[in-house]
Amino acid sequence: MDILITICARGGSKGIPGKNIKNLNGKPLIAYTIEHAKSFSLKYNCDIGLSTDDEKIREIASEYGVHTSYLRNSNLAKDNSGKIPVIASLLKYEEEVRDKKYDYILDLDVSAPMRTIDDLIKAFDILQKDSNALNIFSVGLAEKNPYFNMVEESADNGYFKVCKKLHDGINSRQEAPKVYAMNASFYFYRKAFFDAGLIGAITERSLIFEIEHECFDLDQPRDFEYLDYLITNKKLDFNML
Repeated sequence: MDILITICARGGSKGIPGKNIKNLNGKPLIAYTIEHAKSFSLKYNCDIGLSTDDEKIREIASEYGVHTSYLRNSNLAKDNSGKIPVIASLLKYEEEVRDKKYDYILDLDVSAPMRTIDDLIKAFDILQKDSNALNIFSVGLAEKNPYFNMVEESADNGYFKVCKKLHDGINSRQEAPKVYAMNASFYFYRKAFFDAGLIGAITERSLIFEIEHECFDLDQPRDFEYLDYLITNKKLDFNML
């Protein structure tokens, strides 16, 4: 079984300038994801690939043990570039230079480092046990419920309505189906996902892994500052490794 771990980190970030190499409690943000990749690799003997368009990111990744000659094409480094084509490009490169075919791909998002090795192992086990599933990705319980307190504009009259209609006989939020929010921390894919040419992570054969501890994506400076505070002051109720 061959596994490729992909770490995708472009140089541009409007929300948090220089985010991927910005110091978080004394070390660059990307270092946390590299450490997760290395720890998972120790158990499953994975290869680790880096996709970046930025020489500084490549240099810092190298300092933490991830070396590559791959440089992301500028067409895949735009603000609106999709993640799946970025991974697919790196996957093709790694298979060519290493002369091997991968069975699974694990993508670790640099901007959502609040994961544990136990999370990764459990999620991978779930995917392996379901031979029909194409992928599994991390989620958390959604704070808002589309059956109760999320609304959208009606296409008929311009008024607003609840996003999802409750089934008959369901009268409370507690009875409604559970809904989850993708937190971007990690995605496992079977190679068949990329062979099929899919362009989005959510498919008709996707699984989820619920992360029960705190986990969020770093989109804005306040997110970064909050996570730095949590780590520095030992407020996390889990170990990130």
